[in-house]
Amino acid sequence: MKKYIMTIMMMIILSLTTLSGCGKEKASTSASGVNATQKIASGENLTIPVKEISEKASFYSVEVDGTQMEVIAVKDSDGNIRTAFNTCQICYDSGNGYYKQEDDELVCQNCGNSFTMNQIGESAGGCNPWPILEEDKTETDSEIKISYEFLKESSDIFENWKVN
Repeated sequence: MKKYIMTIMMMIILSLTTLSGCGKEKASTSASGVNATQKIASGENLTIPVKEISEKASFYSVEVDGTQMEVIAVKDSDGNIRTAFNTCQICYDSGNGYYKQEDDELVCQNCGNSFTMNQIGESAGGCNPWPILEEDKTETDSEIKISYEFLKESSDIFENWKVN
């Protein structure tokens, strides 16, 4: 019953914000960055072409042994490429601990914390995108490769991803 009432309340709020003009979408990844899907076979790497990466976040969906995952790749203000899993290190288990780009920040859809592109992939721990550090990938002038083994080891953080 409580879930039913909450659903009705959310529908009313969404209707009111749309009617008042407040429901306009901000810049999103579908309009500003790359959205690509790769099904990774056992032993294959995720390959991200460097030429696709810009200051707008690109989201790469990957399926590893039946687990849906997503990698964020973006250039920071100095032109350095940053990578992270599209899941919050604190909120990952909530089902809503993933990020969407709003203007020049990534915002967690569970806790609302936001991060600039310069903060992506910086540190492990805390409420920020789960980093893919230098030692977890191979980067050349033309591509970034993330190994199947690393993706497989990391898949448990996506068990409840986007389930709500």
